[in-house]
Amino acid sequence: MSAYRDGARTVVLIPASFSAAEEDRWVERMLARLTAGERRRESSDAALAARAAQLSRRYLGGHARPTSVRWVSTMGRRWASCTPADGTIRVSDRLRDVPDHVLDYVLLHELAHLLVPGHGPSFWRLLASYPRLERARGFLDGLAHAEGLPPQDDGDDPVDGGPDEATTAPEAEGVVVSAETEGVARE
Repeated sequence: MSAYRDGARTVVLIPASFSAAEEDRWVERMLARLTAGERRRESSDAALAARAAQLSRRYLGGHARPTSVRWVSTMGRRWASCTPADGTIRVSDRLRDVPDHVLDYVLLHELAHLLVPGHGPSFWRLLASYPRLERARGFLDGLAHAEGLPPQDDGDDPVDGGPDEATTAPEAEGVVVSAETEGVARE
């Protein structure tokens, strides 16, 4: 059984052997599931920014203050990116349906980059208080594998992809610290 939208129509697929009563019950149930899933995916930029602000207060003492946090559909290999020079954070819309602890980790990762651009010890100390850090990192590794992205080296960070200690603080304007599979990207 499944349900999906086809333009203005909603298509519900159920077994032909169902009685009229079973059909009515399952159509109603599948429409409710479809609607609930659509509501989850419609998370707005404002809701994402509010979530980031809450995470900053809870785990970073409110010190990370992005100027904007928004969903984007243009990231093919990145999970998220941050431009410390202007305080913007962008999150791939491919993460809309991940578990909350994974999205929270990605947001925290980018918020931490507003305070510490590289992946040195001080960066990881900022994230150390997040209780589901390793679980979220493992989830992202699995998601990258499922999407056919290249495997990470043992020393690579699963969000940014670069070696944990190798990424240094950007010196110039326009540097984007990115949650991608291959390291720091520059705009």
